[in-house]
Amino acid sequence: MDQQVKPARSGYALPIPRWELIALGAALMSVNALAIDVMLPGLQEIGASLGVENENHRQLVISAYVGGLGLATLFFGPISDRFGRRIPLLAGLAVYVAAALGAAVSESFGMLLALRFIQGLGAASTRVIAVSVIRDTFGGRAMAEVMSLVFMVFMLVPIIAPGIGQLIMLAFDWHWIFVMMGVSTLAILFWTWKRLPETLHEEYRRPFTARSIFDAFRIVVTTRLSLWYTLALTILFGALFGFINSAQQIYQGIYGVGALFPVFFAAVAGMMAISSFLNSRLVGKIGMRRLSHGALLGFIAVNGLAFIISLLGPMPLWLFTGLFGLAMIQFSWIGANFNSLAMEPVGHVAGTASSVQGFVQTVFSGVIGALIGQAFDGTVTPMAAGYFFTSLGGLAMVLIAEKGRLFGVSSTSPR
Repeated sequence: MDQQVKPARSGYALPIPRWELIALGAALMSVNALAIDVMLPGLQEIGASLGVENENHRQLVISAYVGGLGLATLFFGPISDRFGRRIPLLAGLAVYVAAALGAAVSESFGMLLALRFIQGLGAASTRVIAVSVIRDTFGGRAMAEVMSLVFMVFMLVPIIAPGIGQLIMLAFDWHWIFVMMGVSTLAILFWTWKRLPETLHEEYRRPFTARSIFDAFRIVVTTRLSLWYTLALTILFGALFGFINSAQQIYQGIYGVGALFPVFFAAVAGMMAISSFLNSRLVGKIGMRRLSHGALLGFIAVNGLAFIISLLGPMPLWLFTGLFGLAMIQFSWIGANFNSLAMEPVGHVAGTASSVQGFVQTVFSGVIGALIGQAFDGTVTPMAAGYFFTSLGGLAMVLIAEKGRLFGVSSTSPR
């Protein structure tokens, strides 16, 4: 028999099995991964088709989407805290579908970038509300465990998305990549409409007034753990965006893997998916802090080694893949736990908290990622440097959050 989920705050049982909630949460979050990863094999053809000569400028197709995602993320939280999770989520998915199908018939690079920005606006609902639904439903280590399982399923998308994009490119052209995005997200929209119940009950809804919104924002930005873990995750995600922006140039340009690019990209995502599953099994025994802090120190060590090697000369593909894969295994242990640590103390304003955190993470990590991507110079050094220095910055922010202690126990949130 499927285990029924009981919301952490309301005491009502959800009429949906736990596995389906996890699967649906992962599907909603995967909308963003799909919008980025499936089109990576098509960036070169998009640039050639629309007259974009500078290879680095082709990355703007990703940056425009991330910009819209970050901007709208700031608004979906307060809206969902007032009107509930379902209606804003369904509206955002509808905008995403419409923009994706519009992008499929774009006739200029400017039009494509504008529609990608709008697509990001709609996608923000999935980023904010999926996390809010999980926080409505779970707390503490249980939330970290569920987030890990969501991330595990979510990471399956980067494994298969570039391959799907490559197959579409072999059979058709880049326009059909956006058709696939729109149709698949339409299916997720229908699943959400049919199966996802409202998780924010009337007694927990906040008035949609300037004062109420300001108070909720103030709570989030003045809660030390929430603020600094959000900033730590932001800078670390910046490195990940830097890799995504330049992945096609690294694998196909430097290493010449050609049509095997999706295979190498999938290998990294597969490692992250396995790591997320291990996190879900270990976090209840070891604790969020011990697991994520240890992973962060390992992340710094691996990235430092990769940076030093990159300065000594060309790095062979096998070594780059091994070091980068090892780093991303640890990244999975950092991501889900840092997100849970940031959300735990602000669960009473979960929608706004997810909104503020999502806005900061998306916008600023997008900027960091764009800077790393635009620094691409035909070597892996800019990306290696980005990973190493952002990991040091993440450590500094965790130390501020924890008042100089690692692996400790907070009086306000679980380990």
